[in-house]
Amino acid sequence: MTSPLNDKLKSVKWGGFVIGDLFDIATPKKRFYANKVTVFKVGKWPYIVRTRTCNGQKGFINEDERYLNEGNTISFGQDTATMFYQETPYFTGDKIKVFKPKYERFGKENAQFFIATMIKSFSSFSWGASSFSVDIIKNQRLNLPIINDDVIDFDFIEGFIAELEAYLTAAGLKDYNLTIEEQQALDNYNDLIFNEFNVVDIFDVKNTGNILSRDIKQNSGSTPYLCASSENNGVSSYISYDKRYLENGGCIFIGGKTFVVSYQENDFYSNDSHNLILSLKGKNGKTKSTQLYLATCVHKSLNHKYSWGDSISNKKIQKDTISLPSKSNHPEFSSMEILISAIQKLVIKDVAQYADQKIATHKKVVKSGADMI
Repeated sequence: MTSPLNDKLKSVKWGGFVIGDLFDIATPKKRFYANKVTVFKVGKWPYIVRTRTCNGQKGFINEDERYLNEGNTISFGQDTATMFYQETPYFTGDKIKVFKPKYERFGKENAQFFIATMIKSFSSFSWGASSFSVDIIKNQRLNLPIINDDVIDFDFIEGFIAELEAYLTAAGLKDYNLTIEEQQALDNYNDLIFNEFNVVDIFDVKNTGNILSRDIKQNSGSTPYLCASSENNGVSSYISYDKRYLENGGCIFIGGKTFVVSYQENDFYSNDSHNLILSLKGKNGKTKSTQLYLATCVHKSLNHKYSWGDSISNKKIQKDTISLPSKSNHPEFSSMEILISAIQKLVIKDVAQYADQKIATHKKVVKSGADMI
């Protein structure tokens, strides 16, 4: 995909670093187990656990402030590789490590860039505490923009983040206010009833076509060419090819050998006949939001079962089940769609608010300069 931001990432010089050179990996001063503390919805000190949502925050707890971890650090879920920037001091739950930066310039303006590169670095790891021992974490390599061969280019990183935020604002991603319906969906999430459904009762399943990379010309067209990678939603290139091998979009795509699950909105070509397509049966639930939710459910329900060397197949999936919100023993697609809408707004909220603050600061500086003239 071509864009000014992508072009900037391609043109900058990159260098390799190990996490241990960038951060001190610390064990929290004290771990607070969720079943032994009272968690509040509002409070002063965040309680950070291994959840993948809400910046890792389960709520707030009131405990001895001597055990607070420093702000301006990254919390790292040791058996899930979930990582979030924590601006203020916080308490932690079990199996959390604290990444304390060794660079004074590390902060809110650039932390998300570091986290994005670290997520990519850990993307090939499987779930399990043994995969994320301190020694392994310290020696994990990642790439960062550099100048003078080995100096991190913080100016580029912060400029890139600022431009990305400006793009989000210009693209209309400032509408992060939850509707009453969306707020109720979040508040009532724990009241949802989940049932097990046979995958083949929900989806039509088929294998994709098989177009080898040696038979295509990279970046020769506008149609996505998918592989089983977890990066870039599985898209390795955009090509022009024989329409007879074109797969219909609006489906869930599973990398057969890697069990990477993604939603594919547009028509596409596939690199391997081991890959699977799950097309939703019936007329309900075929919106993008609902299918993003379904893709997550497929991954969560089956991820423990399949791995490299024990790959999924059309034959195996015939016996698999997935857990879905249900009503009257039918998938409740409306709840899925509302929840995804709410989550999308929560995801962009922090970025949008930060962009507003940055714009306001800029205007204040400009005004001060004008007043001095």
